[in-house]
Amino acid sequence: MTTPGPGQADTGRGEKGGFQTALAGLTTRGRSFLAAGGAAVICSYVIPQPDLLRVGLLLAALPLLCATVLYRTRYRVAGSRRLSPSRVPAGSEARVHLRMDNVSRLATGLLMLQDRVPYVLGPRPRFVLDRVEPGGRREVSYRVRSDLRGRYPLGPLQLRLTDPFGMCELTRSFSTFDTLTVIPRVEPLSPVRFGGEAKGYGDGRQRSLALAGEDDVIPRGYRHGDDLRRVHWRSTARYGELMVRREEQPQRARCTVLLDTRRPAYQGAGPDSAFEWAVSGTASVLVHMLERGFSVRLLTDTGSAVPGEGADGFAAASQGSADAAGLMLDTLAVIDHSDGTGLSRAYDVLRGGNEGLLVAFFGDLDEEQAAVAAKMRQRSGGAVAFLLDGDAWTREPNEVPETMNGYEERLRMLHEAGWTVLSVGRGASLEDLWRQADHERAGLATAGGPGGASGTGGEDGA
Repeated sequence: MTTPGPGQADTGRGEKGGFQTALAGLTTRGRSFLAAGGAAVICSYVIPQPDLLRVGLLLAALPLLCATVLYRTRYRVAGSRRLSPSRVPAGSEARVHLRMDNVSRLATGLLMLQDRVPYVLGPRPRFVLDRVEPGGRREVSYRVRSDLRGRYPLGPLQLRLTDPFGMCELTRSFSTFDTLTVIPRVEPLSPVRFGGEAKGYGDGRQRSLALAGEDDVIPRGYRHGDDLRRVHWRSTARYGELMVRREEQPQRARCTVLLDTRRPAYQGAGPDSAFEWAVSGTASVLVHMLERGFSVRLLTDTGSAVPGEGADGFAAASQGSADAAGLMLDTLAVIDHSDGTGLSRAYDVLRGGNEGLLVAFFGDLDEEQAAVAAKMRQRSGGAVAFLLDGDAWTREPNEVPETMNGYEERLRMLHEAGWTVLSVGRGASLEDLWRQADHERAGLATAGGPGGASGTGGEDGA
């Protein structure tokens, strides 16, 4: 007996259970023939009828013969799966391509191919493959779609072998899996200025020289690949190791996107819930900022920064925007509610210094958490908050809104702290709110109000 390798299935003997497995694979038709044959044999003895005995033996022997032939049939087939693409936004379709190769010297009989998929991706696909010649191949494909983000396993691929009479079926499974990642929807955003450009930031992203003279040299340790002409011998002699001149220092705009994931802050569930809107909005802002050349950090209320490969969790300047966006979208694909009830951990991360532009997506805030959110503005260059109105998301369209729910008070607190705060109701367009935030910051900058040009600085071209 040969053992199938990865991505291969052996339909021959040697499977656990032996011939009993083949008998257990009898179909309803095969069991019916076997029962009818047994009944005919018994009746042939009750009423002596030799012809009935022969008919009963034939009926009983046919499914047993099919099971024996199917059990002794030896096929070696190799299967593979390819996702196109392997990462799709929620609500979009992906196509799964299956390929089956007959690597044995015998032609196969009738095969049924079945792939295991989670129920949220659609019905389980099944394909019937006719005779596959030795060395031949068959390719089929199917589509999957999910309105819910997440990572979904595909597989293992199952191959069902049947006889020409449909008396017996044997199932063999491959060992390989694939994963389909459904990321949040990303809405294109228009380039905005958010009130102007601050020093050291903006679209230009210019590099300033740090070398003003021999006395102003800022040396650093030698790294593999550095030009030897940049070796600073005086510092090398002083520190006892090879040092090079740091001739330029990049000034790169920074942006922190804060996502509030507290479970008490959101009501409802499903693709149209407030939490999913916040996740989708976070993904849209992250991708937009990366495309604009910002160093971007994804921060949650738990204080954890993603991806974390750069300083303070910011995407490294040397990392491609597509790679950084993919890593963050993969994280958002599986992000869920946190068990925390406060924003203090996120505030502890932000209070370390000026982190450039801050864009936050908040759920419901009580008075205490609104005060914590207001203090975040003091450490940020520019701050834009999207505050979701939980009552509006759960209220029916014709239902009268509550007047004393404290939501307007939370908006006022954030606005007075210098936030450019936007109220987010059910079905709101992020693009419209994004433009509205730009107009409000432009007006405040002209008037010199909170969050305007007279503030702490660090406002970026976004």
